[in-house]
Amino acid sequence: MRIGYFGDGPWAHNALEILNNRNDLKILFVCGRFENPDKVLEKKAKDLGIEFFTEKNINTPNFLEKINSYKVDLLVSMSFNQIFKKLIYDIPKYGTINCHAGKLPLYRGRNVLNWVLINDEKEFGITVHFVNDGIDTGDIILQETFEITENDSYKTLLEKAYKECPKILLRSIIKIMNNNLNVIPQKKISDSFMYCSKREVGDEIIEWDSYSRDIFNFIRALTYPGPCATSFINNQKIKIIKASLIYNAPVYIGIPGCIIEVKKDSFLIKTKDSYLKILEWETNQTLRIGLRLKKEV
Repeated sequence: MRIGYFGDGPWAHNALEILNNRNDLKILFVCGRFENPDKVLEKKAKDLGIEFFTEKNINTPNFLEKINSYKVDLLVSMSFNQIFKKLIYDIPKYGTINCHAGKLPLYRGRNVLNWVLINDEKEFGITVHFVNDGIDTGDIILQETFEITENDSYKTLLEKAYKECPKILLRSIIKIMNNNLNVIPQKKISDSFMYCSKREVGDEIIEWDSYSRDIFNFIRALTYPGPCATSFINNQKIKIIKASLIYNAPVYIGIPGCIIEVKKDSFLIKTKDSYLKILEWETNQTLRIGLRLKKEV
């Protein structure tokens, strides 16, 4: 099977290596993101003898002509950031597929691994689907779900997705190649759907007048390699990297955001319903009892 590959990031690196190791698959080109091209992906492609390029707009007549010239059987998208329109996704014999780190039809869109934690989900999904005119709306080829535990964070979910996305992608391609498909229209799963928006600068600021569970989820959803949840002490930013819930904690009378106890390796912050234990943080300020962490400067 002749494949054209569009991708970016570690999941794209891992998938490229896995696909290239198959004798029955041939990757004819790799197209990276136009903005901030992935130099690691470029090097991997060139080391494997695969042509690498970027394109500002993949739906222009000139680029369509270029893709047509490769006579690909399948186009594959792994963390690519442009929308494939019908004139390009219909070029290959078997169409175009996308690997999405979200449980479709829920969790379409961007930053899904952050949002599942913020929403206190107990699992997240990885879905490979055909590309159509919508965004993450095409028929599903394969979907797997993975448990989210109390110890998980954005970092651990990302590591899991980096590892599992390429495997599920390969299995999907093999199904297509062997004509062993049993695709599922997303409407058969649910008429409900959700689009996750891209997080913007400022969205990382903690609302201390929220329940402890919600703040705990927010902190682990934004931890490294994300921007990290933030607050302010005396107008100086503090990054909250890791927190833990104190189960059966008593309702503490006080102002949300107030630091109520400081220890050598942790401190407690008042929330709406009780308090949180902060385990890891970054700041230039010395923490003192009675200081109030504020939403904004």
